[in-house]
Amino acid sequence: MSFAGVRNALDQYSENAVRTGIESASPHRLIQMLLEGALDKIAAARGHMERGEIQPKGEQVGSAISIIEGLKSSLDKDRGGEIARNLEDLYIYMERRLIEANRDNDTSLLDEVSDLLRQIKEAWDAIADQAAQHATGA
Repeated sequence: MSFAGVRNALDQYSENAVRTGIESASPHRLIQMLLEGALDKIAAARGHMERGEIQPKGEQVGSAISIIEGLKSSLDKDRGGEIARNLEDLYIYMERRLIEANRDNDTSLLDEVSDLLRQIKEAWDAIADQAAQHATGA
């Protein structure tokens, strides 16, 4: 995992997030925070879209794309193999769908990307849960 990509995306996310804990967060937690941040930005974009607020909608979509770009750049394709390549393709797809959503004012595309990100986040959260159970011997 490339920490430079994660850190760049975190800069975008932390603009509106609580900064406490970012410096001491594990790489796993940083990815969770990025996923949460992208979901938050998409939700904000949806609200702006519904209210016809063009500029803030575009800013929020742009921020979500930047976070996803950071997630994509953090992938270790050598060690991650097929999973990392599939995630890269999925991130590229999500970026394209967000651009289309912004252009077309289409909330269904925002919802589609949010659903995909939630699925990734659920899997990522499950990894943390399994690691915690293994560490405690449960």
